[in-house]
Amino acid sequence: MDHTSPKLNQSTRQRAESLGQAFMVEFLGRALERHPDNLDALAELGQAYTRLGRIEEGLEVDERLARLVPENPTVHYNLACSLAMLGQLDTALDALEKAVRLGYDDAGFLREDEDLASLRGESRFRELMRLLEAV
Repeated sequence: MDHTSPKLNQSTRQRAESLGQAFMVEFLGRALERHPDNLDALAELGQAYTRLGRIEEGLEVDERLARLVPENPTVHYNLACSLAMLGQLDTALDALEKAVRLGYDDAGFLREDEDLASLRGESRFRELMRLLEAV
């Protein structure tokens, strides 16, 4: 007898992922009501919103984090991603350039990140990639 679990089809797997993310949004929202200064929970909430396709809400979280920890390069990278997904290209590039100025240096990830796909045709993005790859 085969005791391996059956493979979930793509639709079931996506539904399970969506339910898990919805649970995380609810859980993290409640945690932040009790501890509004919990930066880790706030960052996770932004990621959960984005994974659910709730990009505008994710952007609000990213903007809040950028105000709370303005010297964190990852925060500005995530802000750039949200802005890029919403088509705010110039503002996204500003945030991405700030992330690099603050120390973000993963050129490989930046080149492949689908959240930044809308920026790849921009000369500012190409210049930023050139600078990062030269390091």
